[in-house]
Amino acid sequence: MEKSFLSKILGRRKGDFSNIAKVLKKEKPLRPTLFEFSHNSDINTICCEWLGLDVGKFMQKYPEIGLCVPAFVAMGYDYATIPAMPFTFADARRVSKASCSMSHDGIIRDAESFEKFVWPEVNPSVDYIERLSEVLPDGMQFIIKGPGGVLENVIQLVGYEDLCLLMFDDLQLVEAIFQKVGQTLVEYYSFVVQHKRVGAIISNDDWGFNTQTMLSAADLRRLVFPWHKKIVQIAHASGIFAILHSCGQLCDVWEDIIEDMKFDAKHSYEDNILPVENAYEQYKGRIAILGGIDLDFICRADGTAVYRRAKEMLECSKDIGGYALGTGNSVPHYVPMNNFFQIIRACVE
Repeated sequence: MEKSFLSKILGRRKGDFSNIAKVLKKEKPLRPTLFEFSHNSDINTICCEWLGLDVGKFMQKYPEIGLCVPAFVAMGYDYATIPAMPFTFADARRVSKASCSMSHDGIIRDAESFEKFVWPEVNPSVDYIERLSEVLPDGMQFIIKGPGGVLENVIQLVGYEDLCLLMFDDLQLVEAIFQKVGQTLVEYYSFVVQHKRVGAIISNDDWGFNTQTMLSAADLRRLVFPWHKKIVQIAHASGIFAILHSCGQLCDVWEDIIEDMKFDAKHSYEDNILPVENAYEQYKGRIAILGGIDLDFICRADGTAVYRRAKEMLECSKDIGGYALGTGNSVPHYVPMNNFFQIIRACVE
């Protein structure tokens, strides 16, 4: 990246959580507002080097978050996204490189392996978030993401194909697994919402493929959604926002997301499923729409086209609000860096 280009977009404005709070309230923010779930380490490093940060020393002091917080600051976000604590369910997936199969031999296969499995404990530590707050400027807040979601973690533990079979062979066991995963995540978020620097939480749980949901809508409503509803209630009871990050074709459950679980915002969009422009037109005023510039488009188009689409999305939402600009999912390493920074440019220039 040319330093002259970066100088036009980095460090141009101070983060202010009240802007994205207005978006999450489905209102007009005071200025165009950015949203991203996460950035790859190359983008984070470039932003931090541009700031003059000693990357090595910072990584040694804050190994849990890498460079994500100062990168969010440099790019002009109103928040930074972090996990609340080092916490994860055991990952049963086979070793993989560029991708990871959901069909694998699970850790939990039957009632015996369920009983033997050692479940992770949520060990809250206020010091963890407090220490990370040292690098978060006044006016900004944390948005806390989860260690995966309810369905994702069950699939990790059981395997997708085996889960589908187990739902026919032993539904009682399936219900017990979802109960345990869901309750653990409720405990996790119950701790998260207590900290004063937390302005919102993300319940990140992929529910769909390109053509349909991973489980039937009825099964999602029975096994998955009640836990997300509790997570949203925990957030709202503490006066903070709840964001859903979920990929896939969710046309059968949009009303559940809005009316039953009552998420404040939805993130993750793909042009081959539901372009963000269409999502905004359909659901504006009912739920905030976050990000949405399709990753495949960002990878294949030139920078001018990415910039133009980003500006058009800001233009179509400026009078009504309830929208923050960003990619359709997150920013992995294969995304052309210049194209991604065109989105930042469109918002902050």
